Amino acid sequence: MLIITDTAALAEFCAGLRQHPYVAVDTEFMREKTYFSQLCLIQAASPAEAAIIDPLADGLDLAPFLEMLADPAVTKVFHAARQDVEIFFQIMQSVPQPLFDTQIAAMACGYGDQIGYEPLVRTITGKSVDKGSRFTDWSRRPLSDRQLEYAIGDVTHLRDVYDALSSELARTDRLPWVMEEMEALLSPSLYFVQPENAWKRLKLRNTKRKELGPLIKIAEWREAEAQKRDVPRARILKDDALFELARQTPESPQDLARARGIPNGFERSGAAKGLLGAITDGKNIPKGDLPDIDRPRNLPQVPADVLDLLRVLLARQCKEYDVAPKLIASVADLEEIARDDNADVPAMKGWRREVFGDAALKLKHGKLAMKLTNGTLDLIET
Repeated sequence: MLIITDTAALAEFCAGLRQHPYVAVDTEFMREKTYFSQLCLIQAASPAEAAIIDPLADGLDLAPFLEMLADPAVTKVFHAARQDVEIFFQIMQSVPQPLFDTQIAAMACGYGDQIGYEPLVRTITGKSVDKGSRFTDWSRRPLSDRQLEYAIGDVTHLRDVYDALSSELARTDRLPWVMEEMEALLSPSLYFVQPENAWKRLKLRNTKRKELGPLIKIAEWREAEAQKRDVPRARILKDDALFELARQTPESPQDLARARGIPNGFERSGAAKGLLGAITDGKNIPKGDLPDIDRPRNLPQVPADVLDLLRVLLARQCKEYDVAPKLIASVADLEEIARDDNADVPAMKGWRREVFGDAALKLKHGKLAMKLTNGTLDLIET
């Protein structure tokens, strides 16, 4: 097993990786006590070789690996890519491209909604993944043989999964479906929260208009503090405390000490001044500058039988095309289609419309019927 702990060996390995069309990548990290993930291990495999890279090794410079990640000639293969890509985004300030997510590809190949790595490996390769080391402390050195075997297996199995899924996508001409889904993984906003946008992560359904300004600024303050101190948001303030402060809008340290969810003694800290300033700034935001909150719309009730028909049709089409239902439409999407022929949902666009959307409209308007024949649901144009 190749374990890389120095920059020269990493540069040589990465030069070899860049001779191939794709590289399977996985990471091991810790995040329980930090805001940003602590990268503890990198695993990478090309069709010809595989290695474990130790980013915690003294003097190791990750630059050769980061340059490989940025190479547009090499496809970077991940499973459930978001967390791994977030780690590299924090280091590179850019998203590795091009990307291939085997979880998304598996949905397009009929392996179900958001299938996990272990069942996907078992189904495609017949091999089992020992998950016993998954939640061990990857920051401690030396790593055990069992940890190292688990880590390298993650990318050697991933390489086999990628080969199988690529062949299936080519056979069914569904690679464009997957590439369309990959586009969503390229947005930097997916991997880093700008403090001024932190309020968008909160559930604002019962928030009053007058509380919105303070809440926006309190959330911004908390996000900036968490990033600066590299601790989880909840270590600064829990969400419940944010809403309480937005309602009470304390103006002094004494007021702050009486607020629920504020740790004892916090009002005497240096951070308390910044929090009180954020509350004041939020109160001073002009009403016209406050964002509109998406409230539940008073929409007409969807007849249950119409929704049931669309669900049956969705299940039938997904079975027919061997694709995961979640990749086509959610329940909310089905409700929108039931209400509006021009619903602005993914199921009414592109390849999804060909698979399901057009048939859904025909079913709504009585131009399509369903018939059970020998246990198989057939569609009949009327």
